[in-house]
Amino acid sequence: MTRNKAAVAGLTAFAALIAGAGIAQAQGAGQTAAPAVEKCYGVSLAGKNDCAAGPGTTCAGTSVRDYQGNAWKNVPAGTCTSIRTPRGNGSLTAVSR
Repeated sequence: MTRNKAAVAGLTAFAALIAGAGIAQAQGAGQTAAPAVEKCYGVSLAGKNDCAAGPGTTCAGTSVRDYQGNAWKNVPAGTCTSIRTPRGNGSLTAVSR
């Protein structure tokens, strides 16, 4: 009888493992890729840039003025140059502002 209980416990554990793997695989199958983004220069507010803010800076959050031309922000792909700011449109490359 003890051997049967051990066998049943082993089969139950195996079934739970297989079921868990199936659920994890199904959840992964429903995920979509992250939306495409592009670096857009000259559109971030002071201290809100994602990266690149010129020499002597460490990266994100280091821009010192609004719409700084050498600081970029990630924006949805294809939208950068249509973003209007008081200093002009966004740019795919660093600009002098």
